[in-house]
Amino acid sequence: MVALPDGSLAQIRESVHAGIWRVRIGTEPAHEYVEVGAIPQIVRRAATDLTSTELLIDTPPDGAMNVQPVLAEIRERASVWQFCMNAHVINLTLLPMSVVDLTFLQQSLGNGPVQLMLRGYGACRVQATGTRNVWSVQFFNSTDNIILDTVEVGGVPIVALAADEDFQDSAGRVQEILEAYFT
Repeated sequence: MVALPDGSLAQIRESVHAGIWRVRIGTEPAHEYVEVGAIPQIVRRAATDLTSTELLIDTPPDGAMNVQPVLAEIRERASVWQFCMNAHVINLTLLPMSVVDLTFLQQSLGNGPVQLMLRGYGACRVQATGTRNVWSVQFFNSTDNIILDTVEVGGVPIVALAADEDFQDSAGRVQEILEAYFT
């Protein structure tokens, strides 16, 4: 789902062919289209246009242990990140973070306009935060427990993008369909 500036929502679904996306905006009447690309442009635009460039760090609550240095690292990396730079990934699963830390981190970053659920080799939730170029990426096991929790500073996380190899495979499969039905 992508929240748009006018208050409407866009639903995005990748077809069985990687890199071919169905985008549906609104409800009745809905505006629908197919887009070919690593990720629909509406995702990139919303994550850029509807988020804040500044990350303000308030005083953490009692019980917080390590959230301030993590927030400082996120703020510093987000302030210098530019398109075509590699993402900076912070693995929260490996850090000694309390529930208070994680709650304050989420509150500080805020919720952004993009939430994607991916079901490739397992369930993965990718969310834009309220801070520009900062994403929450969580992987789940079969019982819906988080097995990997990260914050990524950069463009749309690579896990959400259709890979070049998948594009090539999709192009070949679409060509086969076209030949079967239209030649």
